[in-house]
Order: sequence, then structure tokens, then C-alpha cells
Amino acid sequence: METVLVNPVQHHSANANGRDFVVGDLHGCVDALRYLLSVIAFDPSRDRLFSVGDLVDRGEHSEQALALLDKPWFFAVLGNHEDTLCGVADGRMRREWWYGIGGTWAMGLSDERLQEYAEPLRTLPLVRVVGSGKERFNILHAEFFGTDAELDAGNFSVETRARLLWGRELALGNGDPARQRGLSLTYCGHTPMRDIKQIGSQVYIDTGAFSPDGKLTIVQPQALLRWSISVEEARAEGAAALALP
Repeated sequence: METVLVNPVQHHSANANGRDFVVGDLHGCVDALRYLLSVIAFDPSRDRLFSVGDLVDRGEHSEQALALLDKPWFFAVLGNHEDTLCGVADGRMRREWWYGIGGTWAMGLSDERLQEYAEPLRTLPLVRVVGSGKERFNILHAEFFGTDAELDAGNFSVETRARLLWGRELALGNGDPARQRGLSLTYCGHTPMRDIKQIGSQVYIDTGAFSPDGKLTIVQPQALLRWSISVEEARAEGAAALALP
């Protein structure tokens, strides 16, 4: 069974009552997220948290990360690691290949349980668009070359879909930023950076939360604010005891 996205692009009105945040690749590092949400005094009744994808694999708490999809304030795009989970659940990919890129947390999961986890992932969009005009920003996992209008159309070829999930040309210096003329500021992850980095229209906010010297980063686009912490530092501050909103 192929994973078919009904709505590859989802639009969200600007948040008139609260704040919007975007978090980098989570990769199961939920303790770091607990801490950062506490630091920014996240208000689940007014604030929203958008995710650039890759909730699962590599870190310790992939199942807790997947549970975030049930939160009314949490909005993720599909990452390549979620796409891989769906591929395994659909029988299109081998479990062993997934384990090789960080899916070992699922070794003990039954096929039925994996199907349950895949179900909500199949409905995740490839792109989220927040606001309009000068206030607009986009969220996607890896990279996109084109304008806002082309992004909004959502008529993604197989190649473009693969680039949205797996592309690294821009991040590695092999893509021409001029091909992004007409594209609003676009928050993405996929390629870990030592620090937040803007290339062309894209702002890379995956700072390697799962790695020993990495951190999880949250940004507040309109205010140009950012917060980062490592899992180890967050736990030292008592993050494991903090409740998620």
C-alpha cells in the first residue's frame, strides 16, 4: 500500500491571540523539548508549536514524540524518518534498513503496533504555510526550489516529494539559492547544523539534538528569537519531571 497524502500543503492563519514557534528535528529527544517549552512559558491555549519533522529515531523517546501528534497545539510536517516508518508498515521497506538509520527503538514492536503509529503519519502534510504577505513563513523538512505559488499549488512530482523529504543540495552548497526567488522564509531541518543557518530562503534549525554534542532548537519566527539545549543539560535541570502542556 502506497502512502498517499491527501493534503500535501496545509495553510494556517496567522496566530492573532498567541505566539508561534518552530522546533527542529526532535528525534525522540522529548526531555529537551519539555525543558524548552517550560523556558518559553508555552501556553497551549494560545500558542502553537510547528515541527519540521523527524519526530522519531535515534533519540530515546520516539514513542513519546509520536504522542505529540495528539496535542491540539502541535503541528508537524512529514519527515523522511516518518516516511520510512510508513514504508516499513506498508511493506515497501525492510525493517533492517530502517534500523540502520535509527529505527532500532521499534525492534520489539509488532507489525500491528507499527501500523497504528503509521496511521496518523500518513495524514501529515509535506508543507505547512503560516500567515500571509510579509508575515508568511513556510515549514518543510528538507528543501524546495521554487516560489510560494509553486509551493502552494502542491502539485509535487515524485522527484520534488523526494527532495522535500531527503534533499540536501542547498545545505551542502550544491544548490542555487536563486532558484528560491519568490519563496518566503522557510524553516527546515533534515541536515544537522552546528548552529541555525540561513541559506537562500531556507533557515536550517536542526542542531543535532540526538548527538552527544548537539542541541534541540526552538525558534519564534516573528520575534527572531531562539532557544537551544542539549538533552543532557535539560535532564540536569530536571526536565524529565516536567509535564508536557
